Amino acid sequence: MMNTTDYENIWQKSLIHVTDEFALPPVVLQAGEAIIGTLGNFSVSTGKAKAKKTFNVSAIVAAALVNGQVLEYQASFPESKRTILYFDTEQSPYHCQLVMQRILKLAKLPIDKEPQNLKFSHLRAIADPNERREIIRYAIYHTPNVGLVVIDGIRDLMLDINNSTEATKLVGDLMQWTSEQNIHIQTVLHLNKGDDNARGHIGTELNNKAETVLQITKDNTMPERSIVAPSIIRTKPFEKFAFRLKEVEDEICIPQIDLSYSDNERKSHRFSYQELSTNEHRKALEPIFSTNEVLLTRWRN
Repeated sequence: MMNTTDYENIWQKSLIHVTDEFALPPVVLQAGEAIIGTLGNFSVSTGKAKAKKTFNVSAIVAAALVNGQVLEYQASFPESKRTILYFDTEQSPYHCQLVMQRILKLAKLPIDKEPQNLKFSHLRAIADPNERREIIRYAIYHTPNVGLVVIDGIRDLMLDINNSTEATKLVGDLMQWTSEQNIHIQTVLHLNKGDDNARGHIGTELNNKAETVLQITKDNTMPERSIVAPSIIRTKPFEKFAFRLKEVEDEICIPQIDLSYSDNERKSHRFSYQELSTNEHRKALEPIFSTNEVLLTRWRN
């Protein structure tokens, strides 16, 4: 139990002064010029079932593994932050190994040799969500040189995705881990079946606190193609891009940029009436007022 002195010390440390000098947290993940991830923050990949979210995350991890570009993702982790922790809560060891092999293929690394900077854990067999969470916490705090942590299936770290208390505590853990260990965490969460909202209270909390939220969707016109778009981003958004799966040797499928994709969406331009010139304003209003002589006279005057 903390006493008054403890709270006083914590409060004093939390104060921000106008004369303080702060630098932008180190940028470690980008898509083009858009900042996807910085150290000390977390991001989210969302999408409906079978949208190929894990394939997209595999590309992010592969980029971090080589500290270079994979698909549209560019990684630049400091040398002291090159270790990657990957936690999968949904798949069997066999399928987790396929994901690991896919990452290595994308990174152009051998699949018959243990990667130096990637530690991959499968947590599906652990029944207690709190125990899963404590294992992740332990690994983060006891593994040297961690820079990137992936939690594929964050909803499995809680009992009820619609419990606001659980959601707040879990996201609080993410913020604490990233701040204290100066790492970036990438989480994966499903979208609702009926809409494009992230599932449950945990989805709302993640959207509110995440640095970036990526949305992966199946292309309506071409189901074998997946589209990646920024749903929430603090910097200038990157242009949507698409990928398809390509089978390479050893029957491993990897995502590959679909160069034939183009975003043809055109958003209607909304503007204020104040942008209209006097003549344009008059032309727009005159037909309305012309039906009433009294109003027309007052308007012209």
